Amino acid sequence: MTLRVAFGVDPGLSGAIATMIDGQPGPILDMPVMRTGDKGEVDAFALAAFVREIRAQHPGATFSAGIERVRAMPDRSGPNPRKMGAQSSFNFGDGFGQVKSVFRVLGIPTDLVEAAVWKRRFALLGQDKDAARLLAITRFPTASPQLQRKKDNGRADALWIALWHDHMLQQGRAAA
Repeated sequence: MTLRVAFGVDPGLSGAIATMIDGQPGPILDMPVMRTGDKGEVDAFALAAFVREIRAQHPGATFSAGIERVRAMPDRSGPNPRKMGAQSSFNFGDGFGQVKSVFRVLGIPTDLVEAAVWKRRFALLGQDKDAARLLAITRFPTASPQLQRKKDNGRADALWIALWHDHMLQQGRAAA
C-alpha cells in the first residue's frame, strides 16, 4: 500500500509534473498545453485529470505537491541575453496560477519552492539546464527512458522538485 505521493511541478509551458511514490519516481507528464488562438496555455483540465488518475491509483495515500515558484524574468544583457515583455510575463504568471489552482481545487496541499533552493539541495545551482537532466538519469534509473532528450529538462526539474518536496515532508518541514 502506498503511504505518500509527492508531486513536483515545473510550471512553465515546457515544464512537467512528476510524482514520487514512497520516495521512488512515478509517472511524469509534460505540462499539458492547449492552444488558445495563436498561443499556448496550461491545460488545467488535463492537469487535473492526471492528478486525479494518480490519486485513484493510490487510495489512502497522503498527497502533496511542491511547485517551483516563478516570477517574471527581468531583462538581461550580456552573453545570454533575455527579454520578457509584459504580455509574456502575464502569460507565464497565468500558467503558474492555473497549476496552483488545480491543486487547491483538488484539496492537495502545496509548497512553493524557489529554484535556487531545490537546485542548491542537489548541487545544481549555477549549472546549465541539461545538468539536472543528466544527473536525474543517474539518480533515477527507472525514469531514465523518459529523460533521454535534451528537451526533457522540464521532466528532470519536476522530478527534482518532487524529490525535494518529499525530503522536506520526511523531515517535517513542508506544509502537508
